Amino acid sequence: MLHNSRFIFFGTPEFASIILEKLINTGYVPEAVVCNPDKPFGRKKIITPPPIKQRIMNYELRIKDKIKILQPEKLSIIHDSLFKIQPDLFIVAAYAKIIPKEILEIPRLGTIGVHPSLLPKYRGSSPIQITILNGDEETGTTLYLMDEGLDSGPILAQRELKNYESRIMNYGELHKKLAELSAELLIETLPKFFNNEITPQAQDEKQATFTKKFQTEDGYIKFEDLKKAQEQGNEIALVIDRKIRALNPEPGVYTLQQIQGKQKRIKLLEAKITDEKLELLIVQPEGKKPMPWKNLIKNFEVPQMK
Repeated sequence: MLHNSRFIFFGTPEFASIILEKLINTGYVPEAVVCNPDKPFGRKKIITPPPIKQRIMNYELRIKDKIKILQPEKLSIIHDSLFKIQPDLFIVAAYAKIIPKEILEIPRLGTIGVHPSLLPKYRGSSPIQITILNGDEETGTTLYLMDEGLDSGPILAQRELKNYESRIMNYGELHKKLAELSAELLIETLPKFFNNEITPQAQDEKQATFTKKFQTEDGYIKFEDLKKAQEQGNEIALVIDRKIRALNPEPGVYTLQQIQGKQKRIKLLEAKITDEKLELLIVQPEGKKPMPWKNLIKNFEVPQMK
């Protein structure tokens, strides 16, 4: 049975796709989905729709025909289209573009933002990565009423992620867990929100912290530091292990080293901590497929670490 509230969902990547799927499966089918345009992907630059659009297209006709997909470069282009839908609500999850005030004011009940941190901690674009990099023992998700600020609106609901394995969970695993948790919380919260049973709580600005967008250079690890992490361990091993878990697949973690007489980039894909030392598991030398670290040492004249 489809829910009778009219809402529009904003989101592009897999995080948003997971949330939308759970909403639809519960009966919350949006009038429209706003996501990024299709873009070239891979070495062959094949034009590819974003994850959320792909998921919608996989639904049966009665669902996908109901959902209008909007993919503007600029939101101002679709202002009138959004207004004509007369939505009660917007829901925004992992939509990278800034939503201007004139768009936020369209829905009758406002806009609910979904953010994978316990706000006001880790506002911004990379809370999941920062959670892992900082070695946090707890994390969770927040639903809040969006305003013109950066993840600064009043909180509707929060939930901590239970059984968060902070020492071993990587970005992909935590990303999926927090998307699923966000969807569950949203599904529980929406009926209360529509019935005006929630009093939004202002965020404590004094407790606010912010994340950043990571660049390629943030994933660089000196080969000497890698040696120390493997041979001596302790804090440097923990730092590098967290970086490998947090920054793969994007922007990626790598070191530079001589391979067969030429300096090459070696991607560091998987590692773990064993007896307080870093143990590299899977790496990918430039121009090669991923392989076990021991194979790289054996076959490509990379200096062996004790």
